[in-house]
Amino acid sequence: MEVIETIPAYNLNEEDEKKEILREYRALLRVLKTKLKPGDKILLRTAFEMAAEAHKTMRRKSGEPYILHPLAVAKICVEEIGLGIRSTICALLHDTVEDTDISLEDIKREFGPEITKIVDGLTKISTVMDANTSQQAENFKKILLTLTDDPRVILIKLADRLHNMRTMDSMKREKQLKISSETVYVYAPLAHRMGLYNIKTEMEDLAMKYMEPDTYRYIAQKLQDTKRERTRYINDFIRPLKANLERTDFDFEIYGRPKSIHSIWSKIKKKGVSFEEVYDLFAIRIIVNAPPEREKEECWKVYSIITDAYNPSPERLRDWLSNPKSNGYEALHTTVMGPQGKWVEVQIRTKRMNEIAEKGLAAHWKYKEGTTDESRFDKWFQQIREALSNQDSNSLDFLQDFKTSFLTEEIYVYTPKGDVKMLPVGATALDFAFGVHTAIGSKCIGAKVNHKLVPISYKLRSGDQIEIITSAKQKPNTEWLNFVVTSKAKSKIKDTLKEEKRTIAEDGKYIVQRKLEGIHAVMNQANLEELASFYKLNSSLDLLYEVAIKKIDLKEIKDFTVHGDKLIAPKPLKVAEEKHHEIPHRHTGKKDAELIIFGESSDKIMYTLANCCKPIPGDDVFGFISTGEGLKIHRTTCPNATRLMANYGHRVVKTKWAKNKEISFLTGLKIIGLDDVGVIHKITNLISGEMKVNISAMTIEAKDGIFEGNVKVFVHDKEELDDLVDELLKLPGIERVDRYDTE
Repeated sequence: MEVIETIPAYNLNEEDEKKEILREYRALLRVLKTKLKPGDKILLRTAFEMAAEAHKTMRRKSGEPYILHPLAVAKICVEEIGLGIRSTICALLHDTVEDTDISLEDIKREFGPEITKIVDGLTKISTVMDANTSQQAENFKKILLTLTDDPRVILIKLADRLHNMRTMDSMKREKQLKISSETVYVYAPLAHRMGLYNIKTEMEDLAMKYMEPDTYRYIAQKLQDTKRERTRYINDFIRPLKANLERTDFDFEIYGRPKSIHSIWSKIKKKGVSFEEVYDLFAIRIIVNAPPEREKEECWKVYSIITDAYNPSPERLRDWLSNPKSNGYEALHTTVMGPQGKWVEVQIRTKRMNEIAEKGLAAHWKYKEGTTDESRFDKWFQQIREALSNQDSNSLDFLQDFKTSFLTEEIYVYTPKGDVKMLPVGATALDFAFGVHTAIGSKCIGAKVNHKLVPISYKLRSGDQIEIITSAKQKPNTEWLNFVVTSKAKSKIKDTLKEEKRTIAEDGKYIVQRKLEGIHAVMNQANLEELASFYKLNSSLDLLYEVAIKKIDLKEIKDFTVHGDKLIAPKPLKVAEEKHHEIPHRHTGKKDAELIIFGESSDKIMYTLANCCKPIPGDDVFGFISTGEGLKIHRTTCPNATRLMANYGHRVVKTKWAKNKEISFLTGLKIIGLDDVGVIHKITNLISGEMKVNISAMTIEAKDGIFEGNVKVFVHDKEELDDLVDELLKLPGIERVDRYDTE
């Protein structure tokens, strides 16, 4: 769902538009051709006409007729996710109940209860996700409730989100940032978890296009420039493999595909290397056509042929044939040393595995029909149901827990009896204990991993065998929350601590009551909350608890006034506003002229530069209204940006730098190179002498012929900083120059 506007029904090119709509509808019918049963076409036509009629006066932000959006979403559902007729009908109708006069009753009358239920699920979500409110997390909880009811809701929602990401060019910049952040934060991991790798990859790439446009363009250009030599290399690599596979009569396909821009960028950041040094810019995929009973055997035979031709890297073998991921992904991955000393990743799958890898959940159902085993998806849904039944947790905490519990990669560990348990990456012995049973988790004092004693905080690795040691005297404490990542363990620990807190808080009740009686005030919920808010606590329970453990002595209660039954807190003393953090250098200049804050007159607005990412003029930035600290300016690449924009999109303020050469900003550069005679002199001479940039501090450490220097400099804007970096890289022996945020 996106912002739409109503316009008069007439249009200059009405005929052309009608033709385009009809063209898209026919294209949808074509991709559905193999799935259509008698009577389906009439139902589809009814749904299409209903949606077209309902949306006829609406347009998207780009100006095109709105009905093209539901048609595109329906096509994605069929073509890219592999859904069927009923889901297509739901996709066509997904925005009607929320945006038009059509009611759920109308849909029920035409299409029956099953379709109505899915459309209802989608309606709740759209009102929810794109509303200008901080309730995104609360709503996300609702999405997940519908997910466990009928996973098609979330699959259609992912198609809806993907189409919005593909067509976001005509939206405002802050809307693009908010939607992209939300996509990277929640939807891409969810698509990944549903086994929809292509959709996950495209969502991440599109989000990066809007959030980090310069880097996106740089990598896209580099990929374009190296396309010919990559293709040549892939062909050289494949040639001997193809010949050997054909000799053994395999029915196979083999091809190379480039890695996504987002994954290349992640690798550059993670490994600290340049584009040229990312070794696996592409992966080779071999897809074998094998009967179910011989799938594993044939994949390993292919592996054997590959490793006869090229040497494998032993620590880069990933065997998801024996232990599929819980989103159904099965494959064999290996990295081998190819020609010219380049590492190449090779993925081996069968046709069935490939379909599951690309169509995820929908393909999984197709192969599951007729089997009785409980699938890994079913187990996953069951875990989500358990997490959702704990309605107590704060929604933002829930969203964070959900991400770490359900949307990350997994490891598999063994119980003492040899049963396999899947846990998220980062899970500890304590997570495992709570996974077995709450009572075992609560009494856990340690564990034996592979028969060796380890603490409860021990992080498990794939393949570990674990046995829990318990004690009747043990009970959870607050520190335990730092040792667990699964939402089950977190919620159970919080429940136990809350219970304990309530018991202790009972003692605080009498103290508070006495103090309130001393100023002739009554003890009721409103007054307790007034006191809690005065002491900056989250709830009256926290207040009573802190009084009971003597952390608060309530001596300020004498400054409160009583009005009838109501307790009124004293007015806080006004604290002078903190100035923003830029460091005026050489000139003081006009204070607020260097940043334009849209929708406000900039000379009245105070802002501070966020310490987490230290923006300087020219950086791509956004303003964020933080509680109690006013407007903070963050870089869009800030480590906290995605979380802030995804959870609190309504607090984001559009900001842009204006040219102002009067103020200098402190930033840091990390320089790495060969430790040569006079290298320090060359660096300082270039920065201060040639570039006329002031140095605030400089430290250089040399070890075994390599030096690492940290230089803090005052620059006016990003342009000046980029020029300085370019010039430094031209110096002989300088290997890398990276910006870092000064303390």
